[in-house]
Amino acid sequence: MNEATGIAHFLAQTDFIGKSLFVILLAMSAISWFYIITKTILQIRTKRRSEAFTDFFWNATSLDAVQHEINTHGVDNPFSHLTSHALFARAHHAKVGAAKLEEAGSASDFLTRTMRRVIDEETTRLENGLTVLASIGATAPFVGLFGTVWGVYHALVAIGASGMGSLEQIAGPVGEALIMTGLGLAVAIPAVLGFNAFVRSNRVLLGRLDAFAHDLFAFLTTGQQAIGNVGSGKPASVSTLRNNEAAGN
Repeated sequence: MNEATGIAHFLAQTDFIGKSLFVILLAMSAISWFYIITKTILQIRTKRRSEAFTDFFWNATSLDAVQHEINTHGVDNPFSHLTSHALFARAHHAKVGAAKLEEAGSASDFLTRTMRRVIDEETTRLENGLTVLASIGATAPFVGLFGTVWGVYHALVAIGASGMGSLEQIAGPVGEALIMTGLGLAVAIPAVLGFNAFVRSNRVLLGRLDAFAHDLFAFLTTGQQAIGNVGSGKPASVSTLRNNEAAGN
């Protein structure tokens, strides 16, 4: 790109506001790509560990074996996190009972509240950074547009002060100012695509976690997995699990 008509020339000619808008767009781009890269790596790792844990859980010989696995390797995915708290809640309520208000109700009520709280925590963790991506995707085009408007205004004022208004003198500064709009779109498009991809991935993972939670609840309260799914590792439908829970009560 020619130095006399490129982005470098635009930045050299513009004032503090124009330079500030350019720096803001660069910062938005760096932040969005940071979240896109880190969350992509995190989601790939979470998916792999979650699949490994669910396969182990449904093929384990007993709950003691599951507890030993969690104690040995720790909690490193949403499914092991949920299972760990569910096992602790069942054992705690059986040992202590309803000693506090948060433990009030039957064992199944306490277990339900504990599992719901874990799912809420995992949902919040998975959504971390999505607000930033959504905000960048929504505002970056307008920041770029504002930079273009400010650049055009600056150029027209300079041309008016010089008293010369030929097409060549107007086209160059205006074209340079339009770079800011293009830069705003270049920042916004990856942020929007990343946001949509992460929302979709989170929805799938949370759907699997919710199905696993119903299956785990049925197993811990009735001693059986959902009908027709024992040992299969496949989550049962919500309606089937609810029917099983109702029958167990």
